[in-house]
Amino acid sequence: MIEISDNVLDRLVDAKKVAVLTGAGISAESGIATFRGKDGIWTKLKPDELASMEAFLRNPARVLEWYEHRRTIIEQVQPNPAHIILAEMEKFYPDFSLSTQNIDGLHKKAGSTIVYELHGSILRNRCNECGRLIENIKLDELPRCDCGGLVRPDVVWFGEMLPIDILDMSYAAAQEADVYFSIGTSAAVYPAAYLPIEAKNNGAFVIEINLDTTTISNYVDVSYRGKAGEILPELWNAVKNKINAIN
Repeated sequence: MIEISDNVLDRLVDAKKVAVLTGAGISAESGIATFRGKDGIWTKLKPDELASMEAFLRNPARVLEWYEHRRTIIEQVQPNPAHIILAEMEKFYPDFSLSTQNIDGLHKKAGSTIVYELHGSILRNRCNECGRLIENIKLDELPRCDCGGLVRPDVVWFGEMLPIDILDMSYAAAQEADVYFSIGTSAAVYPAAYLPIEAKNNGAFVIEINLDTTTISNYVDVSYRGKAGEILPELWNAVKNKINAIN
């Protein structure tokens, strides 16, 4: 159980514009390994071996095989209660958007429709030359686009910029939000980590949900410690009960 103040409930009941940032922690609750945690992927593998343009150009077949393996695992994973509640919240608020650092597609699988994928999606591939999205690649030969370019996962690798249009929409949502959630993210990877700060600086009521204390925990309005899949349903049920009591 978490302590939910009247102020938190009032903010959530009265809000018209709500925006969310999610990180690896929310997906970890569905069984997807984080990258930077104690048992994270990058404690076992070096990023420059599999998640960089240099690695891809050096050995594209190896990189594609690794991403195909991860894709196969992710496609079998199901959204957890936190993903489900966020999809429900989208239906309630007139203006709702979700920015995610995750590449697993679980928010969309849960039913969220306004999802800004800051780091791309492992479920998609695109041409490394012209950028065209490519469906159904086969790994029995090195996949190429019609233009001749190599096909790569549609994810942001180390050393690459985040998609500017997605980042711009995420910042606009943060700047306009009445309430902003930071969920399952260490707030250590920039520029995404600036989003909750941007929201707070523009007057939003910022709520953090995370297992551990983060760099923004002392800056936000409320910081809940625990699993998002447990806290979000409890918080949202309290909001719905408050609305029913008012009506």
